[in-house]
Amino acid sequence: MLVVMFRILILIALALLVYTWIQYYRNPQRRLRIAKASHEFYFLDEPNNSKKNFQFVYKGCLFEGEKYLGATENSFEVVNIHVVVTDPLDLRGLTRDDLYFLENEILIRYPHAKIEWKHPINQLLLTSID
Repeated sequence: MLVVMFRILILIALALLVYTWIQYYRNPQRRLRIAKASHEFYFLDEPNNSKKNFQFVYKGCLFEGEKYLGATENSFEVVNIHVVVTDPLDLRGLTRDDLYFLENEILIRYPHAKIEWKHPINQLLLTSID
């Protein structure tokens, strides 16, 4: 009886380990860190949750966008987005064309949004995309 109980406990422990490994592997924050380390573009967002900010990585720089809900002609949509950078030193090497690429990626996901870049990014943008 005691041996059977230990076998069941070992099976439960193995199942818990497999579950934990799968949850770690599927964690979106882990994917964001990997994209930052490899200087790739990765966009992390919950499009159905307008209260939760989105994050994206481009060329090793982590950005965070705050979504604000507003009224459009037909419905309530995200109409204003404020983008800030978490570490301004990571901006080294980014060009205006890179920021235009990021604006286009945001506008693909939120077509009604007006994007505001916060300091120090707004210093680089002299002209805006409408």
